[in-house]
Amino acid sequence: MDPFSYVANADTQVIADLYEAYKQDPNSVDSSWRDFFKGFDFSQTWLGEGAPAGAGSADSSHVQKEMAVISLIKAFRSRGHLLSKTNPVRERKDRQPRLALTDYALSDADLDTVFQAGTFLAIGPATLRQIQDALHKIYAGTIGFEYSYIREVATKEWLRNKIEKEALAFNPSIEKKKHILEKLNEAVVFENFLGTKYLGQKRFGLEGGESTIPGLDAIINTSADLGVKEAMIGMAHRGRLNVLANIMHKSYESIFDGFEGNVPDEIHGDGDVKYHLGYSSKHISPNGSEISLKLAPNPSHLEAVNPLVEGFCRASADAHYHGDYSKVMPILIHGDAAVAGQGIVYEVTQMAKLKGYSTGGTIHFVINNQVGFTTDFEDARSAIYCTDVAKIIDAPVFHVNGDDPEAVVFVSRIAAEFRQEFGRDVFVDMVCYRRNGHNESDEPRFTQPTLYANITNHPNPREIYIQKLIKQGEIEAKLAEQMDAEFKAELQARLDLVKQKVRPPYIPLKLDNAWSALRYSTEKDFEKSPKTAISQAVVDQVAKAITTLPKGFVALKQIEKVIADRKVYFEKGELNWATAELLAYGSLLVEGKAVRLSGQDVQRGTFSHRHAVLHDANTNENYSSLNHISDKQEQAQIYNSLLSEYGVLGYEFGYALANPNSLVIWEAQFGDFANGAQTMIDQFVSSHESKWGTQNGLVMLLPHGYEGQGPEHSNARPERFLQLAAENNMVIANLTTPANIFHALRRQLTWEFRKPLVVMSPKSIFRHPKVVSKLDAFTKGSFQEVIGDDYADKAKVKRVLICSGKVYFDLLDRQEKDKRKDVAIIRLEQLHPFPTKQVEAELAKYKSAEIFYVQEEPENMGYWSYVIREFGWSRFAKLVARKKSASPATGFLKVHGEEQAALINRAFE
Repeated sequence: MDPFSYVANADTQVIADLYEAYKQDPNSVDSSWRDFFKGFDFSQTWLGEGAPAGAGSADSSHVQKEMAVISLIKAFRSRGHLLSKTNPVRERKDRQPRLALTDYALSDADLDTVFQAGTFLAIGPATLRQIQDALHKIYAGTIGFEYSYIREVATKEWLRNKIEKEALAFNPSIEKKKHILEKLNEAVVFENFLGTKYLGQKRFGLEGGESTIPGLDAIINTSADLGVKEAMIGMAHRGRLNVLANIMHKSYESIFDGFEGNVPDEIHGDGDVKYHLGYSSKHISPNGSEISLKLAPNPSHLEAVNPLVEGFCRASADAHYHGDYSKVMPILIHGDAAVAGQGIVYEVTQMAKLKGYSTGGTIHFVINNQVGFTTDFEDARSAIYCTDVAKIIDAPVFHVNGDDPEAVVFVSRIAAEFRQEFGRDVFVDMVCYRRNGHNESDEPRFTQPTLYANITNHPNPREIYIQKLIKQGEIEAKLAEQMDAEFKAELQARLDLVKQKVRPPYIPLKLDNAWSALRYSTEKDFEKSPKTAISQAVVDQVAKAITTLPKGFVALKQIEKVIADRKVYFEKGELNWATAELLAYGSLLVEGKAVRLSGQDVQRGTFSHRHAVLHDANTNENYSSLNHISDKQEQAQIYNSLLSEYGVLGYEFGYALANPNSLVIWEAQFGDFANGAQTMIDQFVSSHESKWGTQNGLVMLLPHGYEGQGPEHSNARPERFLQLAAENNMVIANLTTPANIFHALRRQLTWEFRKPLVVMSPKSIFRHPKVVSKLDAFTKGSFQEVIGDDYADKAKVKRVLICSGKVYFDLLDRQEKDKRKDVAIIRLEQLHPFPTKQVEAELAKYKSAEIFYVQEEPENMGYWSYVIREFGWSRFAKLVARKKSASPATGFLKVHGEEQAALINRAFE
């Protein structure tokens, strides 16, 4: 809260107290009050008693008016944006800004009176008329500044000085004005050209919002000059082709090629529509600063790309700039309806200041065309502004009229400077319009007839800017005409090449040099897993670290037992699940590969099994033993996440996209919590390689298993993932041994390619006495896609039970209890890619046996439909499963027990 806001009431004692504080220490008061006291002989005109000898009496009415003018200035700073002229095509509704002179006991009679309060605006003593004119120019012109809610005084002062001093003096040089016109020209002519040549084709054009291009250009150039080395842009489809051409410098031939419907020869997968594609390039600012640019590929799910961009930038800064987030900048381009309506925006905004997710500030650029699909903004949000989410993190918002490209460039530059100065988010809300409907064949007058009556004859931003420059005498009209003609001719020449079948080279999104060392997978890669064992020396090294507490660390009694148990596991040479998992992480860290794990409660583990980060019982200080293995190791990042699935999963996907040599894991609190991230799973995790040719090694740990905990905590919905599984797009597994989780995690970075890994992690078997693996399984073995039976008698086996996951241990208990040597149990540890050869090898041992498939999930869920699709229906004599059900599980523990017992009985009867 601004400690000086109460002076709006002109409390004389408060002001006197402020002056006394100023005399003691000038820096103890707000800078605007400091300037006021410095220039105004306050002691002689105000304080009266106690004033220096010879002080004259004060004119109390004038002093009261001085305070009233100060209140007016402060009110403009707080509410001037409500008066600003930011809408280019319709009048703003009265927001009751309360900024008239009469609201502050002032009148026109005071306009020519000189007030010392002018020092509050850094214009010195000035008449009220001059002060009012300056306030209107700064705060009520084509820019509306929102920043008064910011609680850090230094941050607010920086903004105020930047805004008030530079807004009054802002007048770009003729070279910069020509550059703005050049970028506007590129934006307008490009859209007009496509609209003429490809009439009716969808392109989601930028018409009405062309000032986006000079705005982004200013952000990127300013940031590059301030030391930013990389920027990644995330945006939906509106204006994407224009950004690709005129910001990312993608060749016009490649864009025209997409309109021609040509399929690149070198493309991997099925591809995507032209306005979803990503790109990467280098850019040099006018001052010679180089910056690497990336535009993230994005589906039609608006704002879904946001967390991916944040994660990517964080990973790039971690990997290449030692965690200096000022070097890598996320830029998110929003639509107004989407930034207000999509919950993912709130999730990502809440990440901005969190230790595990901060990225040094994001620049949010809103293309506010006032219509969401066909919905008017009055029906799209309850908030006054679409950007009101910014206030939850005290991020300033600059609302700007899209018809004033100089103002757009001005606020874009300040946004870039603010981000670099404070490492915080900032929003630019460019209010514009959408000349066409949702797409180029849509009729917007169906839903906004009066708005589009205004838009139809409204000149575009370039035409408005040209007339302004001509009026100012800055350029001649023929220069603009010449630029227009030359650019059109260039576009036509590029299109002619495409028409002549001169194909441009296909250039996919390039992520990092580390990716060039990898390749795409083949079918042969999944016939046998690579070697992922480690040496005994590495085992000993990691074991020492994770079984040792630092001197002075006070552990809870339960943690002391956890550490003691770990020692026993290593001494006995039999590791449980948690120890095997930590061994996998530690061995990768020793090899120089980073590990990042996040999710709700992951430091201890959802079921208190992992305890990768310990907390001192007295000081609450953290200690991560994985970061104390050796001097040359990589670091583990293990963060308890905010209570978000969609946003956090997207963030980790982006992190893994940036660094192929980092094991990146998201763990759900329960497997069904992935439901909240289904958009990310559908649009990115399962389909990214096919759509965009990108690879990603993200791991999802989804606790799954029927244990009587009800419908919401039993089922991670494996059937959904398996329905999405095709073309070896991701690995889906339900693991039952500590050795297999160890090898599965290490395999992620051992392969010469990257695939997402989805593990239906066990729950109760974390502590099952039979869930242990001997040490030689870690020093000699590799991942087992299928695990055969070592209890049954091959010669006696009449029935084979194929299953996955926890149900194996229920079946094993019955098999051993009843000494059923005639029933063999085969575990499918990996479902996709389906390990056909490994399954056949196991079944070959029991050639005359009948085959049952057993799952504890309902018949319409689980693995069954996928298994018969991949392996064939005819091989199976019977399915043993719960009955078809609309709900994943019963909510009654007793019923669960009866169902589970009946299921096991049916498998053996």
